[in-house]
Amino acid sequence: MTTRQHAERNAAEMKELLAYLDARPWPDGYEAARVHYDSLGLPIARDIEVEPVNVNGVRAQWLTPPECDQDRALLFLHGGGFVFGSLVSHGHMAAELARQARCRVLQLDYRRAPEHPYPAALDDATTAYRWLLERGFAPGRISIAGDSAGGGLVVSLQVHARAKGLPLAGALVCISSWFNLGIQGESYESREKADALVQRKVVEEVARHYLNGQDPRQPTISPIHADLTGFPPLLIQVGERELLFSDSQAMAKKAQAQGVDVTFEEWPDMVHVWHLHFHRLTSGREALQRIGQFVMEKTGARK
Repeated sequence: MTTRQHAERNAAEMKELLAYLDARPWPDGYEAARVHYDSLGLPIARDIEVEPVNVNGVRAQWLTPPECDQDRALLFLHGGGFVFGSLVSHGHMAAELARQARCRVLQLDYRRAPEHPYPAALDDATTAYRWLLERGFAPGRISIAGDSAGGGLVVSLQVHARAKGLPLAGALVCISSWFNLGIQGESYESREKADALVQRKVVEEVARHYLNGQDPRQPTISPIHADLTGFPPLLIQVGERELLFSDSQAMAKKAQAQGVDVTFEEWPDMVHVWHLHFHRLTSGREALQRIGQFVMEKTGARK
């Protein structure tokens, strides 16, 4: 396929996706928005084994693909601004990650704001990471992935884990991530109308719910302010049209400057967390495949 044909295919698929989403507008109020977000989730593929699990009081589920290294695990942290998102909204995406990474995925249903503001999500993620270590998974065989707020939480979790004396994971994956709750960056201006899936007013609202008066410059809230020295290999994927593009760009630059093995991928014409729509977008499927390759490479998958 030529570059032109690739671009034309992307444009056609994106047009179809945006028409689908335009017919399902985002409602007012976080409770209605939660229901709406879950309604966009797809059933988990039938060949993925689903096992509900209680992770020391935190609801979660194991997702096991047909081909699987039992001694590797991926902890998945969903997006949704710490307010929306659940096992339902992201189950199909997490299950496809399990397939592509050929390992079990622990999909976490962490507590959400405004009922449970910071540090509830961070505490729950740390509990899950410690739980994996206690069950015998070697740190280098664990990967952590998340999208949007969950992508920022991936890095915040490792900052917090290191402060608690826990070993770091083998690989980190951050998708369309929110690394700066101070809501700063050039893309808030230049790409305000390009990303049909995220609006600044929604970002400001969920930040207010999660922060609950806390200083957004804390490294475990906005990991763009964290010391990343010695961190695991990091894959950052972001869409060309994203409102939050500057967050990913700034994090990649900072991590590289601090000696982290960083892979930064800008995906042409893609919007916020296009991976969720992999059934409609070829680039969504390709991005998930790329994550799987990265995870297997960095966590020692069996050949």
